[in-house]
Amino acid sequence: MPGIARASPSFRTFSLHKLLRWIRRTLLALLVLMTVAAAGGWWWLRGSMPLLDGSLALSGLEQPVSVERDARGLVFLAGATRADIAQALGFVHAQERFFQMDLQRRAAAGELAELFGPAALEADRGARLHRFRARGLAILQALPPAHRRLLERYRDGVNAGLDALARPPFEYALLGRAPRAWTAEDSLLTIFSMYLVLQDREARFERALGLMADTLPADLFRFFARQGGDWDAPLLGDPLPPAPLPRSGLAQLFPGSAPRIAYTPHHADDALPGSNNWAVSGRLTAHGGAIVANDMHLPIRVPNIWFRAGWTHPQTGRPVGGVTLPGAPVMVAGSNGKVAWGFTNTQGDWSDVVLLETERSGARYATAEGFEPFTELEEIILVKGAEPDRLLVRETRWGPVIGKDHRGRLLALRWTAHDPQAVNAELLYLEQADTVEAAITRAPRLGIPHQNLVLGDDRGVIGWTIAGPVPDRQGLDGVLPGRWDRPGVGWRGYLGEASHPRLVDPESGRLWSANARVLSGDAYRVMGSQGAALGARQQQIRDRLLAGEQFDEAAMLAIQLDDEARFLARWRDRMLAVIGRQPADEALREAAEHLLGWSGAADREDVGYRLTRAFRLKVIELVTAPLETYLKSMDPRFELRHMSRQIEYPVWDLLEQRPAHLLNPDFASWPALEQAAASAVVEPLYADGSLADDTWGAINRLRVRHPLAGALPPLDWWLSMPAEPMSGDSYMPRVQRPTFAASERFAVSPGREDRAYLHMATGQSAHPLSPFFAAGHEDWVQGRMSSWSPGPARYRLHLVPASSDRIDHDR
Repeated sequence: MPGIARASPSFRTFSLHKLLRWIRRTLLALLVLMTVAAAGGWWWLRGSMPLLDGSLALSGLEQPVSVERDARGLVFLAGATRADIAQALGFVHAQERFFQMDLQRRAAAGELAELFGPAALEADRGARLHRFRARGLAILQALPPAHRRLLERYRDGVNAGLDALARPPFEYALLGRAPRAWTAEDSLLTIFSMYLVLQDREARFERALGLMADTLPADLFRFFARQGGDWDAPLLGDPLPPAPLPRSGLAQLFPGSAPRIAYTPHHADDALPGSNNWAVSGRLTAHGGAIVANDMHLPIRVPNIWFRAGWTHPQTGRPVGGVTLPGAPVMVAGSNGKVAWGFTNTQGDWSDVVLLETERSGARYATAEGFEPFTELEEIILVKGAEPDRLLVRETRWGPVIGKDHRGRLLALRWTAHDPQAVNAELLYLEQADTVEAAITRAPRLGIPHQNLVLGDDRGVIGWTIAGPVPDRQGLDGVLPGRWDRPGVGWRGYLGEASHPRLVDPESGRLWSANARVLSGDAYRVMGSQGAALGARQQQIRDRLLAGEQFDEAAMLAIQLDDEARFLARWRDRMLAVIGRQPADEALREAAEHLLGWSGAADREDVGYRLTRAFRLKVIELVTAPLETYLKSMDPRFELRHMSRQIEYPVWDLLEQRPAHLLNPDFASWPALEQAAASAVVEPLYADGSLADDTWGAINRLRVRHPLAGALPPLDWWLSMPAEPMSGDSYMPRVQRPTFAASERFAVSPGREDRAYLHMATGQSAHPLSPFFAAGHEDWVQGRMSSWSPGPARYRLHLVPASSDRIDHDR
């Protein structure tokens, strides 16, 4: 165009070359910067790596302790005294897992908001009601001197381990906080944190049953609130009989008008903190020794809750090995060469809700001796980035006030976790026990959340009991909230050893537990239930044990990995009958094909299993929606999952008997309800025109992540385990969900540890640069028999008394 100068070809070529040189230099500079940043990040992270080799002087150590690690990071300690071993264990725990330990003590004490800000305040307020830090300090002062000293030596080791890191654990830099020193009572808080995981801190089950008993016709309450049935497999006694259909109908809940039913998806009612454990006596093994198997089901994350360690016990000279809990100086579950032991959560009734009658002013509450003033205590919660929060805790002689019921009545909580017996170091005695009988006598004194303790010894004897003190109730059964302001109502303390439930050397030579009911009759009333699991998983374990005539460790692992869907088989048949084998609808036709071809197991490649599972949950939702709608109208806090974990029984009975007066009024018939459930499951999955990719593994993928991974999406892949599709589910021995599963699996015959296996999710170390970060995880994923005992020592760290000459150490 006229008036516009054009650049010459040579100039355009020169400009292009210049631009390309600039781009290359810029990219090179960016690459250099990224390399420097990566190297700086690596160097910075490297500073928080634990010491693996060399020597280090520790103040307070009496004699040298060696810390050996094998290629998987399994730790073996050799020391002259148990206190020295405790100090060395504290050192190792802190170096590998201090952030985990910090979160556990803070969760129990209600101090998470100090790290995470207002997002953690609600959790802190719930924990502060129980004042566990104050309780832990009081309990610490009352412990036997030897036990208190052990916790103090462990404390010294933890703080020495933290100080020996060139930099604090990397999580603290990300949070902008410095780690706080460990105290002896923090080890008791670590045990309290397990109460919060394993027991009902708010008494939700008892409060839900109280609401139902107070607002439903009596026969409806008995029908829906039953606590067991034909899936039960108790150790003693028989399953509970079925409940008759109630005469009362749903119309009585909504008189005068057609109700507007609200629908809430029903979540699997057996994904609860718990475990499997069992034992077979020497009569059923080739070598004559008992075998104990244990897999403790818990939320799985990076790092694992457990830490594998072992030591030679100074008093017995025998090796002690298994899993420890970082934050505590004892062996939690394992073997001492003579006795092996493992745990499952009892889901027993270890708390009661007390209905309080108060004066008009509200300042005093009624007791059997008259009115008594509340004790009021102010808890101050530090909050990162905000002003401190102040919480007024009101306490009664029975425990703290935890809220109000649907009538506005104040409720107090009587809970074993509030008593001096709740936490201690009595587990130490299991490290030395020579026989099952000797170990069982210690069970009532174990200061841990109540567990099914299953044991076996080298002589072939096996035993079961409840670990932890059992309340001695009078004037009440503890099933429903009640008033305690009358003489002769309450707890008289705890049962003595003679009355404590136990079973030693049963005739069958087999013992089993899996969070379901283990007792019947009067014994069951002593133990009670607080959300016990449906018995299907426990029954499947029992039947596998009864079907075998001789067992070894490989047979134990086979049961632990058993993913047969026995419980859901009848639901698969039901869904197939509902949709027919050749339905006209294309989506339902493909669903029928998958149901006909299902594997009969929670196989990650199985579409039929996923359909069956979802169908059951949808049917439960549709059947129970009127009941839940009514109860939520009485108390918006009500949730069906807090009623019980036995909803299978009333729902199945209703489907089989089809009573019109108990049918959800949104449906014309029971077949219509089931058809609607099947369609609601299949149609969304068929939106892409096929069900072929809708396998169980597609939604049952591992999500094993570091607690901070969600806040750092670019590093999630680095801080987490691979998101692999998994087989297994809730109602079978192989409990496997994306974030909840067997935290470990083992089987061991005491004195024959060379035959034993132990594997766990994730690795020993919480540090992503550590060679132990994921070591052993794939054995857990694949179900391989990782050896129980450490392999050849690859790393050796020598801890020596501070008075000795200090030797340079390597990082």
